Amino acid sequence: MAAEQDPEGRAAARPLLTDLYQATMALGYWRAGRAQEAAEFELFFRRCPFGGGFALAAGLRDCVRFVRAFRLRDADVQFLASVLPPDTDPAFFQHLRALDCSGVTVRALPEGSLAFPGVPLLQVSGPLLVVQLLETPLLCLVSYASLIATNAARLRLIAGPEKRLLELGLRRAQGPDGGLTASTYSYLGGFDGSSNMLAGQLRGVPVAGTLAHSFITSFSGTEVPPDPMLAPAAGQGPRVDLAACVETWLERVCRHLGLGVQEPHRGERAAFVAYALAFPRAFQGLLDTYSVWRSGLPNFLAVALALGELGYQAVGVRLDSGDLLQQAQETRGVFRTVAAQFRAPWLESVPIAVSNNVDEEELARLAQKGSEVNVIGIGTSVVTCPRQPSLGCVYKLVSVGGQPRMKLTEDPEKQTLPGSKAAFRLLGSDGALLLDVLQLAEEPPPQAGQELRVWPRGTQESCTVRPAHVEPLLRLWVQQGQLCEPLPSLAESRAFAQQSLSRLSPAHRRLEQPALYQVALSEKLRALVDRLSARGAL
Repeated sequence: MAAEQDPEGRAAARPLLTDLYQATMALGYWRAGRAQEAAEFELFFRRCPFGGGFALAAGLRDCVRFVRAFRLRDADVQFLASVLPPDTDPAFFQHLRALDCSGVTVRALPEGSLAFPGVPLLQVSGPLLVVQLLETPLLCLVSYASLIATNAARLRLIAGPEKRLLELGLRRAQGPDGGLTASTYSYLGGFDGSSNMLAGQLRGVPVAGTLAHSFITSFSGTEVPPDPMLAPAAGQGPRVDLAACVETWLERVCRHLGLGVQEPHRGERAAFVAYALAFPRAFQGLLDTYSVWRSGLPNFLAVALALGELGYQAVGVRLDSGDLLQQAQETRGVFRTVAAQFRAPWLESVPIAVSNNVDEEELARLAQKGSEVNVIGIGTSVVTCPRQPSLGCVYKLVSVGGQPRMKLTEDPEKQTLPGSKAAFRLLGSDGALLLDVLQLAEEPPPQAGQELRVWPRGTQESCTVRPAHVEPLLRLWVQQGQLCEPLPSLAESRAFAQQSLSRLSPAHRRLEQPALYQVALSEKLRALVDRLSARGAL
């Protein structure tokens, strides 16, 4: 089987990104003569994260690439030999060297799908030894990606559709792989871009960024630009000494604001001029290095108005400390008065960006009507998921040799659903989601307009439902190691995620104390569960 030859595929995960007990079980299966026995596992979660009512499925792209590229190299096998018992039959290691996923089939929810407890995100079938070895890597690839996508979706719901959300959390992420995953799947979940250049290069995430306080504090004001001259934006007319023009505008701005011309920091102004010379069409100001009102704002206005004379328009400012909501409102007020005073109407609508430990509560403040904030940068609160650090996905055996398998335990929540299954989403005539139903794979699918008896999980009573529409949830992505259809692009999955969320009712989409979305079992699946439970209790 040919592996995809691209940096993203090779970077997804390596075969030994796994737990030791996967290797010990592999040896046990091989020694028992069961390595090639047909088996099926399901990957799912038991509770929606963050106390919410939904999750977004993510990580499929990485899983498919990992499965198709799976191959143990000589160095991998040599390391396994060093940690397994020294008397392990050498034939086992020869078996590992020939191992690939040419016999593996993967069904899954498309990336960006709404996901609910107990409904498989992935179904993985194939030779028992191989699909067992896939457990830990697939869990690693799906769990964090889905958690990040769901967290980002929550933040997008709080912010509303108009605010621009940027992920700025790479420096706060749990290592480089965590940073890349967070940047990728926060975009899928609804963010507009990321500061992470590698996510842009490998995953196509739109990248964005401006300047840091260090750039501003590095200037004292005594620096002389090697070439302070700037040509008009239209390309015609004489070049102008931008630094000198800024000083002229500073006097006018300070007079209007009631400030002394010596109050704005010289070094900050020099930094703004240097940045404007480098990016005349994308000039932005970071206002809070010294004082927003006495320095950052007047210095920004002087540079922006000087650029405006040459036909350029500043593209934004950023606030990174203090009461962000209040400062944004006051900054917008100054923009309006200055725009009127100097006949620069474009200045009224200069975007205001904010950042600084923005969490869900602060985001709600910044997103309220009249906040005047246009762009919100979020770092720690999106990449570390502080409300819940893990989704808690599990990967459970449901079938071996065509026979259903079920885990029975003293904890009812940890019991598994046996057998190879299909999953469907039932909808009402208005397109509203009614419930998801799990059934055995051999059962005929539910039919629109026909009454169906199901057993909601967590209850002892059945109910009937008559769906107007029925949607199959699990699609075939890999069959016998071969890709069955092209993987959607990240941008396509992002659009699908937003479409999926729009179909969820307000009660289920509510972030605090949401209504519980029902997942139900078909009569045949419920009967199988009862039969195996009774047999296991004997």
